[in-house]
Amino acid sequence: MKNTSAGYSRKIQIWPYLFALPFVLSYLAFQLYPVIYSFFLSLYDWNGVSDKEFIGFGNYSDLLLRDPLFWKSLWNTIIIMLLAIPLTIGIGLLLANLTFQLVKGKRFFQTAIFTPYITTPVAIGFIFSYMFDWQSGILNQILLKLGLLGEPYYWLQTPFTAQCIIALMFIWKNFGYFMTIYLAGMTAIPQDVYEAAKMDGSSSRNTFFKITLPLLKNISIFLIVTTIITGFQLFDEPKLLYGGWSANSVGGPDNAALTVIWKFVDNTFISDSRLGYGSAIAYSLFVFIVLFSLISYRVTAGKADKK
Repeated sequence: MKNTSAGYSRKIQIWPYLFALPFVLSYLAFQLYPVIYSFFLSLYDWNGVSDKEFIGFGNYSDLLLRDPLFWKSLWNTIIIMLLAIPLTIGIGLLLANLTFQLVKGKRFFQTAIFTPYITTPVAIGFIFSYMFDWQSGILNQILLKLGLLGEPYYWLQTPFTAQCIIALMFIWKNFGYFMTIYLAGMTAIPQDVYEAAKMDGSSSRNTFFKITLPLLKNISIFLIVTTIITGFQLFDEPKLLYGGWSANSVGGPDNAALTVIWKFVDNTFISDSRLGYGSAIAYSLFVFIVLFSLISYRVTAGKADKK
């Protein structure tokens, strides 16, 4: 009887591993292996067709020491994030607070605000390119009719305004997601806290800044760190905004719209077909993402702890 029960228990212990095996195999084949092979490629000079030539860390030295366009693309990405992330968080938090206080129409308001987040990037690129076009754009037409402009302004062909438009695209697409996450956090706060504050005579403004905001600390840290990770991978917005101008249009005016991922795609698959160099860009970007994520976490978590 003991041998039978022991064999039965061993069979039961095998089943969890068998059920997990398909996921583990697919993860190893389609995620872990490409990551490892990408680092392997970054040590070679290879265009995908000819024989690989081992050059060690030559791709990394070329990228970091002899490619000013990489640093420009990194700086462009940081500027766009600095323009977009604080406003996205602020707007999302404000809308979450307003929605949380609504009695009627809350679901309709949530759905309307969240809709841009599920809009396809192609549609977003078309909408903003049409809005800011210098000749037929809606914005120029309104400003001309109001007398605020004497002639159409080249919004998409000026470096700084190009970065502002990309940041605006990011804000418009993501503030609904931020609102949803903050709204979920506000819903989880016990109502007893608000009732106690109301009995103590706390105003709505004081309750928001002294109670709601501190209790949303962990959500804010999560959103900041994950948004920085997403921001460094910015590609759809600038590419769709400027990719249609011409077949060889890369980076927008004075390369002000060139992001790290756009440079990675261009060097790897379009202009150069340098797979090893593209892998070096990807791994360098990974290091920068980890670095900035750690810094942002330390800063935001440290400020929250002091409060």
